[in-house]
Amino acid sequence: KTVLYSVHVLMDKPCKSINLNFEKQFLPPVYICVFIVGLLANIWALECLLHNWKKIGCVNVFVLNLGLADILYLLTLPFLMVYYIKGCWMFGQIHCKITRFFFSVNLYCSIAFLTCISVYRYLAIVHPMRVHGRMTVTRSAVISALVWILAILQSLPDVFFLKTDDDNSGCFDTTTNDYVENYLMYSLGWTLSGFVIPTFITLGCYGHIIVVLCLKNNVDKGLKERTLKLMIVLIVLFSVCYIPYHVFKNLNLWSRVLQKQDKCYEWFNGIYIGHQIGRGMACLNSALNPLVYLFVSEDIAIKIRNLHNGLRRISNFWFTNSQNYPLSIESI
Repeated sequence: KTVLYSVHVLMDKPCKSINLNFEKQFLPPVYICVFIVGLLANIWALECLLHNWKKIGCVNVFVLNLGLADILYLLTLPFLMVYYIKGCWMFGQIHCKITRFFFSVNLYCSIAFLTCISVYRYLAIVHPMRVHGRMTVTRSAVISALVWILAILQSLPDVFFLKTDDDNSGCFDTTTNDYVENYLMYSLGWTLSGFVIPTFITLGCYGHIIVVLCLKNNVDKGLKERTLKLMIVLIVLFSVCYIPYHVFKNLNLWSRVLQKQDKCYEWFNGIYIGHQIGRGMACLNSALNPLVYLFVSEDIAIKIRNLHNGLRRISNFWFTNSQNYPLSIESI
């Protein structure tokens, strides 16, 4: 019974073709890698921004908040690692809800802040004269506060859905089968407002930016290059981290509704596995977001270039000396 509850199918007689143990095999390694890489990358990036706090720009305010959202979520991953490795949630229902809540807030804050960065880039490149003097750090801070409030309000209903079983041994990313129909409706609305609309805004902004950059000959070459690279990174982020998660999450909820009606189809197993992979990929955004910082924040880009040049000088020095003084048995 405990095993069935922990895999989010939560049925007395689940479809036999569903691989119920896949999440235990797939998610722990992903969480461990994301925790280590994401925490180091985000802490280093935030340190770079805070080091030049007095020179922080409008867009960097969004980068700073994006990093804070990532770190808040990354700090919950050790609990999920223990849960999926042991197969039992040992931290209580309240902590389970807090852990799932932080994931939702991080996910939709990330999407929203990436959208804000895209809109600011769009205004600065396409309408520079209209927004001159209007894009201030204070306004960016106010917008960031609104993003946090909206993400929290959007994620708050999720807390009221049941997240654990009778003996509190499971910690579900959605809810039990008793409420799966209501959760599906909530998830669809959540997907529309928190993902679909921001995605179209981001694509619209960068689509227009590319047209403008191609038509104008007086645009700085460095700006063109950074904008194109940022657009590629955002496309990768949305394609890898956000699209699979939302698509398979809602399909998995729908398959559970059908299973509740005693309907079983062969594609249920593929949907279930796709949902678990989507969850891992959504978590991956916390490790990939620092790539955005590289093309948005000039301070971080300078730090990266200095680090790269330093490593190159060290490697050149080592190579030169190894050629001049080859190591041999006679020289030892």
